[in-house]
Amino acid sequence: MYIKDFEIRWNDIDANRHLANKAYIELAAHTRMSFLTEHGFDNSILGKFNIGPVVFYEHIYYFKEVFLGRPIKVSLELSGLSEDGMFFQFRHNFYDYKGCNFAHCEMMGAWIDLKTRKLIPLPSEIMKDLDKVSRPEDFKVLTKEDTRKFAKTPVDLA
Repeated sequence: MYIKDFEIRWNDIDANRHLANKAYIELAAHTRMSFLTEHGFDNSILGKFNIGPVVFYEHIYYFKEVFLGRPIKVSLELSGLSEDGMFFQFRHNFYDYKGCNFAHCEMMGAWIDLKTRKLIPLPSEIMKDLDKVSRPEDFKVLTKEDTRKFAKTPVDLA
């Protein structure tokens, strides 16, 4: 499991003086990008292949409030990956300074070609880096059907 330490900043707090919901998204995203960078997905390799990650969804479950003034930790596990690396799923847990779990986040995303704006499989040169990452017991090999499990479709204005 990958863990990133954070300090809650003044601008992470909302009008209720606890950690704002937007901060959870930002902390999870920062943790993912740190994880990816440390596993070979830095800006130079992403630029070489002209690819970037996109988020399909992030579901956050809040268990208790957390406040300014204490450090926190955000964990990451690679909980799913398609065989070609196109689709990925991460699981985050948020822990207070005592190690108590105060929130949980599940997210799914994919890789896109930044020129064509189409989903693409990961090039084998960087897929090998994800193959080295440890997997939790409930790791799932993702398929396109997994990306549609919530059956949400756009509904345009008439």
